[in-house]
Amino acid sequence: MRIVIATDKFKGSLSATEAAHSLSRGIKAVSPEAVIEEIPIADGGEGTLDAAITAGFTRHLETVSGPTGQPVRAAYATRGHKAVIELAQASGLALLPGMTLDPLGATSFGTGQLVQAALNRGCTEIIIGAGGSASTDGGAGLLAALGAEFLDADGSPVAMGGGALREIASVNLDGLDHRAQSARFVLASDVDHPLLGLHGAAAVFGPQKGANEHDIKKLEGGLAHFAQMLETEIGPRSRDATAAPGAGSAGGVGYGLMAALGARRESGVELVHQLTNFEHRLEGADLLISGEGRLDHQSLGGKAAVGTAKAAMARGVPVIAVCGSTSLTSPELQAAGISRAYSLRDLEPNLQRCLENASSLLETTGRILAEDLRYAESTRGSQPPATQRHSSGQL
Repeated sequence: MRIVIATDKFKGSLSATEAAHSLSRGIKAVSPEAVIEEIPIADGGEGTLDAAITAGFTRHLETVSGPTGQPVRAAYATRGHKAVIELAQASGLALLPGMTLDPLGATSFGTGQLVQAALNRGCTEIIIGAGGSASTDGGAGLLAALGAEFLDADGSPVAMGGGALREIASVNLDGLDHRAQSARFVLASDVDHPLLGLHGAAAVFGPQKGANEHDIKKLEGGLAHFAQMLETEIGPRSRDATAAPGAGSAGGVGYGLMAALGARRESGVELVHQLTNFEHRLEGADLLISGEGRLDHQSLGGKAAVGTAKAAMARGVPVIAVCGSTSLTSPELQAAGISRAYSLRDLEPNLQRCLENASSLLETTGRILAEDLRYAESTRGSQPPATQRHSSGQL
C-alpha cells in the first residue's frame, strides 16, 4: 500500500513535519511493507515556510525588527527567483516579549525587512504567508521597511503600529524600493475578510491580538484614515483594495500589499500544493492521511486538512484524517472528502496532557489506524474492531 501523509501543524505541540513523522512511525510498526511519503502542508499561515523548505527551497536567516521593535532571528526561503516569507517569522504573536500583547503598537516592519532581504538575493516573485500576525497596522510597517514614508503634521515619521495610523498627515512613496514595485507579490491566505467594517481586520482579529473595544475603534479609525491617505497617493487601486477579499488578513498587511505593491491573493492551501508538487506526488496513492490540530467548522472554510482532502477526493484517493480533536459530524466529514477522523482527545481527554504527548499519541494512532486498515482489508466491509471507537466516519 502506498500512503501519502499530508499533515498541517498540530498547533501548540507539533510542526507539520513532526506530526507526519510520528504517524509514519506508528503505521510502519504495524505495516512495515507500507510505502509512505510525507508532505508537510499549510494553509498559507504558520508552517508554509517549512512546507517550502521540504519542497526544496533554501532556508535563510536574517536579524530583523520584531513586532515590538526588539531584534529577532527570522527565516525565509528561496528557490531561484522565488521567495517564501512567513509573516509570523518576523511579526508574529509568538515573538511578543513575554507574550505580552501590544494591539496598538505592534508592527509588520520586520516582515518588510525580510522582503528586502529576498530582493537583495535577486528574487522577483515573493510569496507572503499571512497568518499569525501580532499587529493591525495595515501593512504600514512593511511598506516603511521598503522605503515608504508616513509623516505627521510636523513632517516627522509617525510611530509604528496601528495605534498611530490616524496621525499620518502625508504619504511619500518616492523612496519605495523600485525592486519591490516591479516584483510579483502573492498573498497566500484563505482569509477573505476586507480591511474595514464588522468583518474587517480590527473587528475580527483585533481581540486575538489583545484589543479591547476602545482599541478596536481606534484601530478601525486608523486603518480607514490610512486607506484614505494611500488613495490620495496611489489612486483607485488603493480604494479597490480596501474591499478586496483578504485585505484584512494579517492585520491589514493584505491591504498594504495589494494597494501599494499590486499583490494578488491566492488560496494558501492551493499555493502550498503547488510549492510541494502535491498533485503529482498524490498520483498512484492508495490512501491520503490528512490532519491538523483541530477539525471544526472553520476547517471547512479552506483550512489545510480539508483543502487537501478535497484535492484527494477529486482524484479518487480515499482520505483519513487525524486530529487533536474534532467537532464535525460524520456527514460533514464525508462531505469534505474524509471517510474517517481519528481524534487524539479520544485517547487522552486531558487537553494539557494531549498537547504534551502529541507525538506519542500520534504514533499510537498510526498503529491503530494501520491495524484498522488491515482488518478492513481482511473482512472487506465487516464491522470495525473495538480499536476504532475513537474515530468518526467509515473506512
